[in-house]
Amino acid sequence: MKTPLFLAILLISMQTNAQKIFSVDYESQADVKVFVVKYESQADLKVFKVKYESQAGDNNGKWFFTQYQSQAKKKIYFVQYESQANVKIFFVDYESQAGWKNNAKKHFFY
Repeated sequence: MKTPLFLAILLISMQTNAQKIFSVDYESQADVKVFVVKYESQADLKVFKVKYESQAGDNNGKWFFTQYQSQAKKKIYFVQYESQANVKIFFVDYESQAGWKNNAKKHFFY
């Protein structure tokens, strides 16, 4: 009887909160300022845009863009210049490519 309860608790604890992102119109509204780099080697974080909220990860580069600001875990602003950014990102084509290259910047998305 204890085993099914233990498994249920374990499965619930393994579920992660989605990295839900909203792109704001003004820099002052943002939690994090990001810059999209041209080359993967320049990025702090490689990002894969998922189609559904349930596919998103917890600070692992799998982003779900919300329709409304209130639904998002983090609000980002895309800056014009690399020097203005907190985090440099590169959008990847495959989910398996997503992830951090510079772990020192991870704290921006917690």
